[in-house]
Amino acid sequence: MTHSNELLIERFYKAFSEKDSQVMTDSYHPEAVFDDPVFQHLQGSEIGNMWTMLCLQSSSLEITFENIHADEEKGQADWSAKYTFGKARRKVHNQIHAEFTFKDGKILKHIDHFDFWKWSRMALGPLGLLMGWNSVVKVNIRKQAMANLTKFITITKNT
Repeated sequence: MTHSNELLIERFYKAFSEKDSQVMTDSYHPEAVFDDPVFQHLQGSEIGNMWTMLCLQSSSLEITFENIHADEEKGQADWSAKYTFGKARRKVHNQIHAEFTFKDGKILKHIDHFDFWKWSRMALGPLGLLMGWNSVVKVNIRKQAMANLTKFITITKNT
């Protein structure tokens, strides 16, 4: 029998593939935290805002998912995202391993793992190839991502 938290993860990624950020947002516990190599230490409503921003900005987004396993406390899934990135519209195929913990039938902690250098080579082209492994590049990408999220949150609050 499929555990309810496996169904939660499946519903989450199905919503992502359909760019339904509301279902994604509703999957998280109010005390949730999120972390990946780009967006670090997001909490609460920041998480839903990140997914909403990503869904709205990625017209070419294709999501696939597999290997979903979960029990009462923990879960995991493998998923991939294909999209174009930046002004140069570079093709990215990012492969991610996700780990989850749950509380009250919702996602409490969500950590995505992926190879930042591999991602940067696709997303940033020659710069990523030459410098994507460098911690300065990582810090700058993270700062830009958070600036974009902060701007998105500010704009959506004012509309």
